[in-house]
Amino acid sequence: MVTIEILAIFLVLYAWKKTRKLALYLIPWALFGIIYDNMRWFPNYDFNPIDIRGLYDTEKHLFGIMDGGKLLIPGEYFAIHHCAVADFFAGLFYLCWVPVPIAFGVYLLYKKEYNWYSRFSWCFLFVNILGFIGYYIHPAAAPWYAMNYGFTPRFDIPGNVAGLARFDQMVGLPIFHSIYVHNSNVFAAIPSLHSAYMLVATCYAYMSKRRWPMTVLFGIIQAGIWCTAVYTGHHYVIDVLLGILTGILGVVLFETIYRKIKKVKK
Repeated sequence: MVTIEILAIFLVLYAWKKTRKLALYLIPWALFGIIYDNMRWFPNYDFNPIDIRGLYDTEKHLFGIMDGGKLLIPGEYFAIHHCAVADFFAGLFYLCWVPVPIAFGVYLLYKKEYNWYSRFSWCFLFVNILGFIGYYIHPAAAPWYAMNYGFTPRFDIPGNVAGLARFDQMVGLPIFHSIYVHNSNVFAAIPSLHSAYMLVATCYAYMSKRRWPMTVLFGIIQAGIWCTAVYTGHHYVIDVLLGILTGILGVVLFETIYRKIKKVKK
């Protein structure tokens, strides 16, 4: 179980005096992993109805694409019209959604910019919590679900790689298959946290005055993930927009709270 593994690593780091400080800095990331892992025991679809048809129809109405006289959602359109170059870059971008923010946090620790590291890490956790709340308020299926299974809720299916299967086939490795087969909840599409993570990293790269190539690179990866989410059928455009809103709202709220706490301490 992931939770036990995280706790074991944390306790080992905390028990050794030389790594105790590191263990404390890793608390927000450990909490992120533990909360996400334990959501499987409290499925969001047990709390509210699942949105499958309504979201699909709204996406088609707002962002539908005509193809051969038929109106398709973007995910359906790109499942038909795709190319190897786009498939390759889509896979590269989607592989960055968590590793790059983690690497950014490690970079800030390496630079001994502990204040910025803490602000970024706790904000990252805060944005996740906002997203998880969204999952429970509005359980929703991804485009690939409607495309493969229709509009009837099914609870016996694993996660789906959708359009990312083309990247796995291209590189000859089950990279995304190994990730999504363990997805415990296929009704957690709103908001798209894939669309929020790199946005948070980009905001903090800018606020902490990183060199412009890093901030620009983060921005490019961020835009690439947004496009990939729709291109591969993992998210509706609506999901992505709500994910962006969640990221912005999370950063603004967190920084407002942080500044108020800092002012009170002074």
